Amino acid sequence: MTSERSGHPTIRLQAGRDGRVRMGHPWAYSNEIAMDAAAKALPAGGLVNLVRVDGKPYGTGFFNPHSLIAWRRVADEPDAFVDAGFLAQRLERARGLRERLFKAPFYRLVHAEADGLPGLVIDRFGPVVVCQANAAGVELIKPALGQALAQVLSPAAIVWRDDSHIRTLEGLPVIEAGVIATGSVELPIELEENGARFLADPIAGQKTGWFFDQRDNRAFVAGLPQGARVIDFYCYTGGFAVQAARAGAAMVLGIDRSKPALALAARAAELNELGSRCRFEAGEAFAEMERRAAAGERYDIVIADPPAFVRSKRDLPTGLKGYRKMAALGAALVAPGGFLVLCSCSHSVTPEAFAEEIGRGLARAERTGRVLRSAGAAADHPVHPLLPESAYLKVTVLQID
Repeated sequence: MTSERSGHPTIRLQAGRDGRVRMGHPWAYSNEIAMDAAAKALPAGGLVNLVRVDGKPYGTGFFNPHSLIAWRRVADEPDAFVDAGFLAQRLERARGLRERLFKAPFYRLVHAEADGLPGLVIDRFGPVVVCQANAAGVELIKPALGQALAQVLSPAAIVWRDDSHIRTLEGLPVIEAGVIATGSVELPIELEENGARFLADPIAGQKTGWFFDQRDNRAFVAGLPQGARVIDFYCYTGGFAVQAARAGAAMVLGIDRSKPALALAARAAELNELGSRCRFEAGEAFAEMERRAAAGERYDIVIADPPAFVRSKRDLPTGLKGYRKMAALGAALVAPGGFLVLCSCSHSVTPEAFAEEIGRGLARAERTGRVLRSAGAAADHPVHPLLPESAYLKVTVLQID
């Protein structure tokens, strides 16, 4: 490593290890970089220039010598500085895209690398924005980001929700509850999705308090009810359940182990004048599936949208078995001709692997059917062209015989 430039320190790729970065990949791994003593001594998250052995520049990025993903591209040019002005430009671009996609200001505003801000997630709930810092570099730019958000959105409040386990890979602490950085928040906050009203808790809820990624899949499933009986496992705050009831389901039962989430789901049903058709109960999903199937219960639509079963590759074998079991138990509850909706948000589970486990689960349940829809996240969760693995969400809708 050298620091001859007047701007950022410079780190070098190893000879012959620049193929991916040369093609525009937004990451350089630690085993691709010449990790000499000077490079290892750089502070985690600082801005550096990345160059080839011969000095050809590959841009500016966040550098963390302690992480497998050691360099994250921020700009194509060297010596770019990530100040409030730089961030405001990226935020304006991201907002412009979302405003073309959605009429109301409820969406994911920034989705990390795909929006040119690696390691950063921002969800917008009208006047409140909820941010996640999943890289050491983002942790360092929080003050500048606050200034940029004030310039672009003038939010009533900025909340940081840094509870992701991914932070441990960057040497960052996991903070379980949300922190209000500026302004004030009256909880819960209200949002709108597909014409329905919901409530979210960005301080104590999961992630940012809501999952905008399922927007399109909820709309599709809402087109199926027509007087149906629906059961929604891992229902959280009622995204699938309430929209199914609003679209004409005769009865909707939501199951989740989080009582605070269920309380918000019930309030959402009331907000949409659907309290008479929606019921929410606390329970463990697999245990409830088994108990209800054994009791002979059958539903026209069965939904299972669990948290990630696979958090790292070492969890993969166990997690895949979990998806297989989920498919088998879910299929057993579907009335003939009904629908089964299965989801996975595990990054390490490929669409092919998920589809295979669904097939095995159906065979275990001695059911057959057909796939009607295989989908991912909504358009406010764009994917970097060279990071297909960041398309984490997988949703399969089947009709079951």
